[in-house]
Amino acid sequence: MRNTIVSWIVISPASMSCTQSSRKAGLRMLWADAKKARRIKANMLKHNIKFHQLSYREMEHLRQFRRDVIKCLFLGIISIPPFANYLVFLLMYLFPRQLLIRHFWTPKQQADFLDIYHAVRKQSHPEILTCLERTIPVISDAGLRWHLTELCSKAQRGTQPAVNDILVLRECFSDHPLGMNHLQALQLKVLSQAMLLTPHLPPFLLRSRLKNHTTVIHQLDKALAKLGIGELTSQEVKSACYLRGLNSTHIAEDRCRTWLGEWLQISCSLKEAELSLLLHNVVLFSTNYIGTRH
Repeated sequence: MRNTIVSWIVISPASMSCTQSSRKAGLRMLWADAKKARRIKANMLKHNIKFHQLSYREMEHLRQFRRDVIKCLFLGIISIPPFANYLVFLLMYLFPRQLLIRHFWTPKQQADFLDIYHAVRKQSHPEILTCLERTIPVISDAGLRWHLTELCSKAQRGTQPAVNDILVLRECFSDHPLGMNHLQALQLKVLSQAMLLTPHLPPFLLRSRLKNHTTVIHQLDKALAKLGIGELTSQEVKSACYLRGLNSTHIAEDRCRTWLGEWLQISCSLKEAELSLLLHNVVLFSTNYIGTRH
C-alpha cells in the first residue's frame, strides 16, 4: 500500500502545481519522517519508554506523523475497489488540502490551507463563549461566577486575558459544570471543531477524543517547558502556536514566542483533572491576541 500511495502522490494532478523537484523533496521528507518515527518507536520498546517520557521533538514528531499516516490510510481504503485509482486521482486534484499531506503542499498552499483551517475553528469561538456564559448561573461560588463573567466579557470586547485571569478559574473546570466529564453534547461538538476534530460523532467518542488530544498537548507543554522555548526554531514556534489555537502564520516570531511562553505558564500549572480549562484556553487565550483580529 505504501508504494501505491507514494506513486499516487508523485503523479497525481493534485500535485501538478509543484515542480518535479519539490515532489521528490516531499517524498524524501516523508521517507525520512517514517524512518525517524520507526527509530523512536523502537527505542521506546527497547527501553520501555512511555510517550510522555520522550523529548519534546520526539513527541511532536510522532504526533504529526500519526496524522500523516491517517491521511495515507484513507487513500488506501478508498482505492481498494477496482478502477478506484482514477477516482483517487480526481479526489486529490479537487481536495489537496484534505487528502495530501503537508510535505506535498506548495508554500502558498500551506499558508492558504492554514488560514482555511483556522477560519473553520474560529467559527466555533462565539458558540463556545456562549456556552460558558450559560454555565455561569450554575456555578455555586460567587467569586468564580464573577471571574468567569469578566473573562467572557473580555473575550467579547476583544481584550486579551492575562495568565491570572485564566488560572483563577481552575476550580470551575475541574468539576461540575465545566469539568471534562460534565461537558454537554453541544459543548463537545463546538470544542471539537475548535480543535480541528470532527464534531460528527456520538458524545462519548467526542469526549474521549478531546480528552486524548488535550492530554497530548499537556504532555507536549511539559516537555517543551523542560526544553525551553529559546531552543525552538522559528518554524517550530509557529507550529506549536498553531496547534494550540493561535493563527501564527501572520504573527511575528517574537510575539509568537511571548504568547507560547504565557500559554506554558497556564498549562504547566494545571493538573490532569483541570484539563478542561486547557481545552477552553485554545479559544480564550488565542481569539483576541495581537494580530489575530480581522
